[in-house]
Amino acid sequence: MAYLTLAEAAKIGNGTELDKAIIEIYSGSSPLLAAMQYKNIMGNALKYTREANYPGVGFRGVGEAYVASNGVLNPLTESLAIAGGDLDVDKFTLDTEGQQVRGEHVRMKATALALSITNKIINGDNQSDPREFDGLKVRTVGAQLIKAGTTASGDALSLYILDTAIDQTLNPTHIICNKAMARRFSQAARNTAVGGHITFGMDDMGKRVMAYNGLPLLVIDLDNDGVAILPFTEAAESGSDVACSIYVVSMGGQGLIGLQKGTINVRDLGELETQPVMRTRVEWYVGMAVYNGRAVTRVKHIKDAAIIA
Repeated sequence: MAYLTLAEAAKIGNGTELDKAIIEIYSGSSPLLAAMQYKNIMGNALKYTREANYPGVGFRGVGEAYVASNGVLNPLTESLAIAGGDLDVDKFTLDTEGQQVRGEHVRMKATALALSITNKIINGDNQSDPREFDGLKVRTVGAQLIKAGTTASGDALSLYILDTAIDQTLNPTHIICNKAMARRFSQAARNTAVGGHITFGMDDMGKRVMAYNGLPLLVIDLDNDGVAILPFTEAAESGSDVACSIYVVSMGGQGLIGLQKGTINVRDLGELETQPVMRTRVEWYVGMAVYNGRAVTRVKHIKDAAIIA
């Protein structure tokens, strides 16, 4: 089955021109959302299985039989969340300043939604708020959770630890980090003793893209409330809130994918009876799934310091 990014889906979808324009604004507001591939599902949830253990194999002699065994598949269910919002523009503003004002408000709402969903992909916690889906932070456990070190106040990211995380990720495609860590990668690129595998290129939009060992860095910044999505406020080994994390992910049909029921929808609800305002609703039925337990690896306990070899 083909999995498409939002921009690719908009080109071949049946949405209105407004819907397609909103999708372009939306995906352009977040490198993470632009890179993710999405699966359209039927209903309000996706049921799937994840490999746990492989079946046993062995050797046999002539006339002997194999010992039958089966692998273990764990059934999982991912539910869609309802994300979006309403926006109202006063009729007076529209009559005196023009319809373009409404379009600008719709653009801002789409951008806010994009930043909010980006935050939930990292920090979503269904236990804290059952209306949202679980993000990468709560999904990475066991061998997929690696420490940058054991220093009480956090450790500088080493390329050895990053290589370990890459090796621990099945078919890695991207590295997710914050702006401060992206600057540290740029700094390391200028140090030939450290950053020989850090390269720079351009994406399809003409924006600079940095990569480590061929894996593009998806740099995320603030959410819709202006709060850092990957801040240096995570607990370090000592419990002090001075560290951050980065994630190595495998995007695609056998790894991390987005889920949706249709694409982002923009509806003009017209003038309200109770107020002289024109209301627009932006809404998206969205979720995410991790098809393989090794599709995401998190490196935590990283302090804001120069990257080391």
